[in-house]
Amino acid sequence: MIGSADGGLSGHNGLYLWEIFLRVLRSVVFVALILGLAGCLPPEFLPPEDRPPELTDPSFYAARKDGRRALTAVDVLAFNPELLRQRVGYRTDEAPGTVIVDTANYHLYLVEGDGRAMRYGVAIGREGFGWTGEGVIARRAHWPKWTPPAEMIERQPELAPFAEGMPGGPRNPLGARALYVYQDGRDTLIRVHGTNSPRSIGSAASSGCFRMLNQDVIDLFNRVPEGAKIIVI
Repeated sequence: MIGSADGGLSGHNGLYLWEIFLRVLRSVVFVALILGLAGCLPPEFLPPEDRPPELTDPSFYAARKDGRRALTAVDVLAFNPELLRQRVGYRTDEAPGTVIVDTANYHLYLVEGDGRAMRYGVAIGREGFGWTGEGVIARRAHWPKWTPPAEMIERQPELAPFAEGMPGGPRNPLGARALYVYQDGRDTLIRVHGTNSPRSIGSAASSGCFRMLNQDVIDLFNRVPEGAKIIVI
């Protein structure tokens, strides 16, 4: 019993020791949080948005068949790892399934929720051809036909033979898949698509569209339904 005559702790001393215990406990918790922020705690103890990236197995970019066509291998060693597919922490209020293009960093995010997103590298529009805004993915296509706009043919007369469209295939600049961006029910002429120029990823090289490695755009295509929201910032 506290305060007994047989040498037990007095009520005052007991409360004092209890306060010391609580202070030590708070200090331990504080240190654990600091270590977590420093990356010293296992990933499962960190908030989802603070966990390390989940890198894609390089075999994902190997050559493979895609229906009747073939995808060429991507030399992953030739790319900045930041431009290859990986699941990362990403804070946003947008709903899962939203596509967000970060033009400043050449990244496209597919929001997964719980503070995470799948991130891919992209090429963006070169100077004078940039586009930002919001829209929806209103249409998607496998190995799409490419029809250069009249303005492009005027700038590049060598494209005149394709005025009625170039069939899908390895030489087609839209690559293996295309997602078509609409605003208010109208085609913006902006596409998220594959490319036959993989070295352009991570640069401002397109005429306004967003290029992806063919393996990446196929992965995105399989995850994003028609009607999905897209935001370009």
